[in-house]
Amino acid sequence: MDFNLREFNDLYKINGNLGAIYSKQETIFRVWSPIAENIKLKLYGKEGYDYKRDSSEVIPMSKLENGVFEVIIKGDLDGQYYNYLVTVNGKEEEVVDIYAKAVGVNGKRGMIINLENTNPKGWKEHKIPNFSPMDSIIYEMNVRDFTIDSNSTLDKSLRGKYKGLVEAGVTLRDSSIKIGFDHLKELGINTIQLMPVFDYKTVNEEKYSEEEYNWGYDPLNYNVPEGSYSTNPYLGEVRIKEFKEMIMKAHENGFKVVMDVVYNHTFDTEESNFNKIFPGYYYRQNQDGSFSNGSGCGNELASERFMVRKFIIDSVKYWAEEYKIDGFRFDLMGLHDLDTMIEIRKELDKINKNIIIYGEGWTGGSSTLSYDKASVKFNINKVNDMQIGVFSDDIRDAIKGGVFYGKEGGFINGWDNYEESLKFGIVASVNHLDIDYNNVKYSKWPWANEPYQVITYTSAHDNYTLWDKICLVEEGLSEEERIKINKLAAAIILTSQGIPFIHSGDEILRTKKDRDGTIIDNSYKSPDYVNKIDWQRKEKYIDVFNYYKDLINLRKKHRIFKFNKAYEIRENIKFLRYGREINDRNVVAYIANGNKVNDDLGKIAVIFNGNKKPIEIKLDHYKFKVILDKDKIDENGLYNIEGNVIKVASISALILSYIE
Repeated sequence: MDFNLREFNDLYKINGNLGAIYSKQETIFRVWSPIAENIKLKLYGKEGYDYKRDSSEVIPMSKLENGVFEVIIKGDLDGQYYNYLVTVNGKEEEVVDIYAKAVGVNGKRGMIINLENTNPKGWKEHKIPNFSPMDSIIYEMNVRDFTIDSNSTLDKSLRGKYKGLVEAGVTLRDSSIKIGFDHLKELGINTIQLMPVFDYKTVNEEKYSEEEYNWGYDPLNYNVPEGSYSTNPYLGEVRIKEFKEMIMKAHENGFKVVMDVVYNHTFDTEESNFNKIFPGYYYRQNQDGSFSNGSGCGNELASERFMVRKFIIDSVKYWAEEYKIDGFRFDLMGLHDLDTMIEIRKELDKINKNIIIYGEGWTGGSSTLSYDKASVKFNINKVNDMQIGVFSDDIRDAIKGGVFYGKEGGFINGWDNYEESLKFGIVASVNHLDIDYNNVKYSKWPWANEPYQVITYTSAHDNYTLWDKICLVEEGLSEEERIKINKLAAAIILTSQGIPFIHSGDEILRTKKDRDGTIIDNSYKSPDYVNKIDWQRKEKYIDVFNYYKDLINLRKKHRIFKFNKAYEIRENIKFLRYGREINDRNVVAYIANGNKVNDDLGKIAVIFNGNKKPIEIKLDHYKFKVILDKDKIDENGLYNIEGNVIKVASISALILSYIE
């Protein structure tokens, strides 16, 4: 763009509402485009199924101050479909309102909506879970993956749908094994992170009953639920009602719901609604005028520009207020400037301070956004004590090896020199005197101020599932050995500081394989047979599921695994030293004191052995109660140990409570 953005913002920035502002008496239509020569409103009538017919009326809009075009239409327009005709540089383009709150099939037309009519009975009064971000145990899922398996008693019409996600009483066919929504309740997680559920482009909603798949990281209409997950994508109000019903049912069962949001780029670039309304403004450009591509998807939104920032903040607030969304996971958050993320945090605090924010502290490529202003991992300390979290690639790759190298192992595979990286992850990347930062692989200094700024995880939708990664690193292992490795990874994540995150299916050893047995690492558009949660694996690996369940229960009950502040971690966690208490490499052990935070576990020893052989550790005490070993978990004690030399089984975790 060849003009001064600061001067432009001073002349044209606005703070008021944009889009179709509905009331029963009238609807106000407002579009911001200082560069447009004229804008017209195009009305299509109320027939959602006849979505290819031409408009019934075209109405000129008036240009007001600050580049806003407006028209007011009297009467109740609820259910009316509409678009805008925007003329820039003599060229007229039809666009969907970027602030649209409802759309028709495939998001090609906006729809005016009386949102009051989309509220389920009891919506305004229903109780929303309000625990703190530090108490969250996040479970990432895709709506379709979680509900599409045919080995399920879920009605076929609800598979792959919002309604199916929260259907109670669903079991594995010909079994009493609980799956779906009841599986989540049994597992004990309390925060559901939904992979993209805003309206995205690459799935054809006209074929919504067929096997067409995409994760949805290709935004089209940011303020509307995706139609392919509804039972009827042709009628704009159906997806909204069903989405709210899903949220309400989750809340009533004690779950928070987090949205995976993708404000860093759009699917289209030149042909996007944003670019047609105001060419060039919404996207960052290189010096030659080409689009900056830090997302790896062709473009990136310029969040630092006033009206782009306003759009993102307005959108996040809308989901939080209208849909009662409890948190936001920002895709490629490193492409957003820090000031925008800080403003989002401040605005959400006005709604509810316990709304959780976190994202990927990296980009998908080179960006024109200055690194010192980007919301990347190494800048997160600039938000001071605000709750804006980032994923810890430090602990992820310390546990299982690099995500981009299938056969590269980590601590759980017995590979060398991951001890300091693992210790760094265990204390949620805050400053700790027991860490040798010279030997932390990715981070040479503590990048988090507080533990609630760190998402602790081993796997997510990207890259190989945890189970597939374990299988790839060493192909000759028995299944029993691989299960031990998986359990060790789970024990590390669910007893470490920070906010734990589980990829759906890790608890039943989820795999993603093609028909020929090839393991798929990037399944963003693979068929259902690759991506689905195969619920038969819960029956087969019920022991693994129970281990995860008991780990989650242990964490929820005890503050010793989730200290609220960095100073509590420093005061109450002390790592044992190699050469004194620890005689073997690939062992990480620490003493944690819960007495100061009134945790009835008191003083505990936590030991992780990544070796394929048993090891011994010398402790400063002589009587212990074992609360976790390689097979079982019981906070009341599995058995007791006497003596200060502790034997730890190969590839396993051991947690001991001191008996005074």
